Amino acid sequence: MKKTVLRAITILLFLAALPVAAQSPISWKFSLEDAGNGEVALIAKATVEQGWYMYDTQIPEGGPTPTQIEFDRVEGAEAVGKFQARGVKPSVKYDDIFEMEIGSFTGTVEFVQRLKVKDKKQFIAEGSVRSQACNEQTCTPPLPVDFSFSEAQLPATLTIAPAAAQTPVATAKDSESVTTPSGLASSAVVSGEAVPSVAATRILSPAEAEREALQSASETTPEGAAASLSLGSIDLEALWTPVIEELNTLGNEDPTKGSLWSILLKGFLWGFAALLTPCVWPMIPITVSFFLNRNQKNRKKAIKDAAIYGASIVIIYVTLGLIVTAIFGASALNTMATSATFNLIFFALLLIFAISFMGAFDLVLPASWTNKMDSKVDSTSGFISLFFMAFTLALVSFSCTGPIIGWLLVDAATHGNFLAPAIGMFGFAVALAIPFTLFAIFPSWLKSLPKSGSWLNSVKVVLGFIVLAVSFKFLSVADLAAGWGLLNRDLFLSIWIVLFAMLGFYLLGKIKFKGDSDLAHVSVTRAFLAIASFTFAIYMVPGLWGAPLKPLSSIVPPLSTQDFKLGDKPMSLVFDDYETGMAYAVQADKPVLLQFGGHGCVNCHKMDATVLADDKVRELIEEEFVFITLMVDERTRLPEVMEVEENGKTTKLRTVGDKWSYLQRHKFGVQSQPFYVVLDQQGKPLSPSHVFDESVDNYVMFLQTGLRNFKQSGKE
Repeated sequence: MKKTVLRAITILLFLAALPVAAQSPISWKFSLEDAGNGEVALIAKATVEQGWYMYDTQIPEGGPTPTQIEFDRVEGAEAVGKFQARGVKPSVKYDDIFEMEIGSFTGTVEFVQRLKVKDKKQFIAEGSVRSQACNEQTCTPPLPVDFSFSEAQLPATLTIAPAAAQTPVATAKDSESVTTPSGLASSAVVSGEAVPSVAATRILSPAEAEREALQSASETTPEGAAASLSLGSIDLEALWTPVIEELNTLGNEDPTKGSLWSILLKGFLWGFAALLTPCVWPMIPITVSFFLNRNQKNRKKAIKDAAIYGASIVIIYVTLGLIVTAIFGASALNTMATSATFNLIFFALLLIFAISFMGAFDLVLPASWTNKMDSKVDSTSGFISLFFMAFTLALVSFSCTGPIIGWLLVDAATHGNFLAPAIGMFGFAVALAIPFTLFAIFPSWLKSLPKSGSWLNSVKVVLGFIVLAVSFKFLSVADLAAGWGLLNRDLFLSIWIVLFAMLGFYLLGKIKFKGDSDLAHVSVTRAFLAIASFTFAIYMVPGLWGAPLKPLSSIVPPLSTQDFKLGDKPMSLVFDDYETGMAYAVQADKPVLLQFGGHGCVNCHKMDATVLADDKVRELIEEEFVFITLMVDERTRLPEVMEVEENGKTTKLRTVGDKWSYLQRHKFGVQSQPFYVVLDQQGKPLSPSHVFDESVDNYVMFLQTGLRNFKQSGKE
């Protein structure tokens, strides 16, 4: 019995140790149904994990990889009609990266391909279905999932119609049917275009296949770089050897770790900004004085009460963040944050708050709410009384903190981490609570506290300008999601330039709003803030003619919406073959920057546009590295189908993309894109891998770490 338990535990531990990243978020089940008229329906049922989505079968040219079916062998039947979803329509949204409307599915969806059966006894249908899965952070390669049917799986109710003339193979102009003649080993893709037949499968190891590919690489290597390459210069087997343990030893970082720290910092800074609003600032001396007067004979108790009050503020706002995530879920919040309806509603709310901040009207919660909280404070004592007092502050200050809290929650939700909204609220609440606690400990500081006055109204108006500017960010997201094309990059930048120029004039006293008093002179603080505002406005002006404005790339609409944009400068030398690039690295005596990407990978395009296009990054790559970029969704057929053993089963590699996807899974233990790693000339990692991160500084640090380790290894 003990041995049985130990064996079971060993098996479970082995399964748990398998790379999680190599598991697809899409699971498939295949079956056959009688479709009538001598036809069967090949049903491919896909179940997509929560937080992920898959693409439709009909994607415009130039878009991501569609869901499609491929036949390796069809006998006794022919494929007719299109491969398409049954019973459900795709969710169609405009994608600003591909500049087109793209359909996608979530949850469970069934795809159908009809087969006209001619001979039940000879019936064989073998092939695969492939689809790309994406979430808001990454995409998986379009991995093939094999299916195989024979006479035994045909429905018992199937009746064969009289024999008919054979239908010709479909062409690009005739996308309604694809026919595979009986007895011919061929490969056809049912997605509107026939694919040339391939030879029978040969079982090749990756190294053998690459050796054959490298022998013919001299015709395709950029700038003839392979002309003098030699097979003897590289160890093909070593280049395919897994390096998962080496990467773990180097310490691959959690990609969400940095983002959570940034959310905490954003919350903290916005909390301090909220302190300067007219709703919160006057409450500091009033609240602290209440604590001191309440416990005149016991200063320690006053300090304790103030500390409890501050802790209550933190608890209230953190609870708010957890409640929001618990109700909607991190993935649902992420989806909402990118939907047109949600962003349009949030734009309207921020617009109303901005107009209120500028003095048009006052937004306050119902007086009955605050009165009820006040009565709770009076009727209770101890911790509960202080908690209700903190809750009263949250309600009273809502008219000023509401837009800040809302924006912070939405920004945190886009990171897809369950704790992100709570962490953002924690930073916000800590910054808000610190003054109340400190002034209770050091009451003499209250004397140096600036008195309430017109400066508070000025702070409120400045926040109004900022909230108004931020509101257009949400309008931009709604515009891109719905595909209206109303708020392109030029118009967005024009609005921001005008807003921040007006803010500069306001700070100099040239523009006045309700509640503002006349300025006898401009203070040093106002002068410096005006300089910053005018400088920012001028900085954005070149963006009207296509300047990238990289610090604002995550805020302004993408450069693809620009009416006029500067031409892109391509990399001077990029290899699209693994072994060819590695052989060139030996010749050039340089480390390798290996990138796994995809034609349909949205975040890959974002990295190309924001990080790899940066002059500092481009110069470092061109001067110090051999750059190899492998597309896991490249549809070019391999000369011969490869079969490899993976996780105890045989996997067929039919396309170039299949091969690169297998390389990523087999060697590095992951399958999400974009994925970057710096290698030495033997294919060993020199630094932790890098994933989607739009920080140029982080990417430069990643490259410099690999380069430094390469140079140090050369000295040993």
